[in-house]
Amino acid sequence: MSDDTGGAQRPNANYKLSKGADTEKINEENLTFYYNRERRLAKAPQSVRDLYTEQKFSRFNLIKPLIADKPRAAVFFTIIILSVMIIMLSVMGYFNKAYTLEKNKLEITGTIFEETTIIIIRKKIDSKLSVYTGAVDIAVSPPVEADTNSEADSQFPVFYNRIFFTLEPEEEYRFAVPFNSPELLIVLQTEKTSLRIKIKPE
Repeated sequence: MSDDTGGAQRPNANYKLSKGADTEKINEENLTFYYNRERRLAKAPQSVRDLYTEQKFSRFNLIKPLIADKPRAAVFFTIIILSVMIIMLSVMGYFNKAYTLEKNKLEITGTIFEETTIIIIRKKIDSKLSVYTGAVDIAVSPPVEADTNSEADSQFPVFYNRIFFTLEPEEEYRFAVPFNSPELLIVLQTEKTSLRIKIKPE
């Protein structure tokens, strides 16, 4: 074998394996990018698009979550309407047993204890200046039907009692009636005013 003076050459001796120092720098601004985020997100599911959406932090709002959709808004407004109706009926006196006799607020109830009917009258006053004080005559009887004749009326049992209102903020009066009835008619009479109510002893 003969030995060449130049020695053996590499098969890729004519190719540059690395860039020289004089290679021009690549201008990144002139590069073309084939990836487009907007185009990609347009084909993505809504859940993926929501992840890339910028979250806007809003102020705390108590009402907005309650009316965010139609079912919640319907429930919310139904509750508001019912609350207003309950307040109006309470103010009009449909949910309590309070009565007024010359600015004295009365709560009149009946209870049955050992076959004896006891009438309980609780009195409250708002002001000590213009409320009525003095004797109050009370008549208690079973209700009389409208078609009852006068003879039956005279035989109907009636219980009379008298109490006295003072300027105390709260007072309670109790007395028993000598008859039992599922419903009682009570008439309270002062010098100028009368109050007629019906109660059902429990």
